[in-house]
Amino acid sequence: MQSMTGFGAHEVDLTPAGKVCVELRSINHKFLEILVHLPEGTLSLEDRIKKTIETKIKRGRVTCAVNVIGAVQSAAFINEPLLKNYLGKLKNIKRKFKLDDNININTLVNLPGVLVAEEMRVSSGSIWPEVNQALKSALSELSKTRHKEGAALKGYLKNRTKVIKLDLGKAKLKFKKAVKEKLKTLDSSEEQSMFLKSSDINEEIERLSFHIHNLSNTLDKSGEIGKELDFIAQEMQREANTLAAKTFDVGVSAQVLKIKSSIEKVREQVQNIE
Repeated sequence: MQSMTGFGAHEVDLTPAGKVCVELRSINHKFLEILVHLPEGTLSLEDRIKKTIETKIKRGRVTCAVNVIGAVQSAAFINEPLLKNYLGKLKNIKRKFKLDDNININTLVNLPGVLVAEEMRVSSGSIWPEVNQALKSALSELSKTRHKEGAALKGYLKNRTKVIKLDLGKAKLKFKKAVKEKLKTLDSSEEQSMFLKSSDINEEIERLSFHIHNLSNTLDKSGEIGKELDFIAQEMQREANTLAAKTFDVGVSAQVLKIKSSIEKVREQVQNIE
């Protein structure tokens, strides 16, 4: 059993001066949704990354961030057409105003747009092997954290299931006792029959017992069981609500409220299971 919450990250050397970093975060979601953040010039890697993630993750919102650190190089070049235009203009000014100052290289390179620095970024094809390696390692780490969280959730839900079962048993005993006491206050068999018919909750107790058993068994399954667990918890909540509505005794009502509270906690936690 896996949680849908987890984190994984890995770095791979790209060049002696650079590296590729991949970070993965996942949270709960009804379906599988993958969001990919890539450096400029590498957007074509998105589909490959999504397909790789889909081999390991089946449900949840996964955010993948890829960063290339220290691998961006710069190159400088002279904009010769612009420089030629500048020189022509400067010579015209010298002749027109009869200036004697010489034009030196420092003056020229400081003119706007003459000396240009251009970043040479890595291409998608050149870094895919490193991105793929970092991604697979980050996915492995993500899966480990999701399994670890899933084991913790399973333990919690197993214990909560036992608590619900015990509380239901107590509610059943209190109900039987309350019925006996109530019957003593009714004079006619007709009144007793009507009371028993309107207040009978044995069917709801049996159905809730079945769902509790089903929940416990489902927790032992592997694979994508989150939606199945959520459905079972919904059915448990439905039966608990019916119990609460039909219960006439204060003691039984208090016990049913405890059961409803536990079921709410179960429903809250199964939302995080894949």
